Amino acid sequence: MDTVRDCLTLFTGMLGTMKFRKERMAASAMNGFTNATDAADYLVGKGVPFRDAHGIIGRLVLYCVEKDTSIDRLSLEELQTISDKFEEDIYDAVSLKTCVEKRLTLGAPGPEVMRKVIAEHKKYLMDAELK
Repeated sequence: MDTVRDCLTLFTGMLGTMKFRKERMAASAMNGFTNATDAADYLVGKGVPFRDAHGIIGRLVLYCVEKDTSIDRLSLEELQTISDKFEEDIYDAVSLKTCVEKRLTLGAPGPEVMRKVIAEHKKYLMDAELK
């Protein structure tokens, strides 16, 4: 209990003074190939078997690392040298917004799921406060 109380004190101070740099957060998220799975899902949606899509995306990530870039910054021509299945709609499929919004399971970052989780925790805290 002492540890929890101390952590709550620390987190209260931290959260109260925290500032978010949204542009930097977005850039950081894209540099880690968080959208690689979404790119594989895209290929599967185009009829590529997942085992093949996995290999294609592996080559794509290696290409990006060599070029010091990200999937969404490659030209369509570059993407098509790796797979002819890539079309203009790949950019929507691998956008950070799409990647986040598609994640709908509990604990995922999708906005709708997060709103539900936050509402549940607020209710829990309100109920605890009333006791």
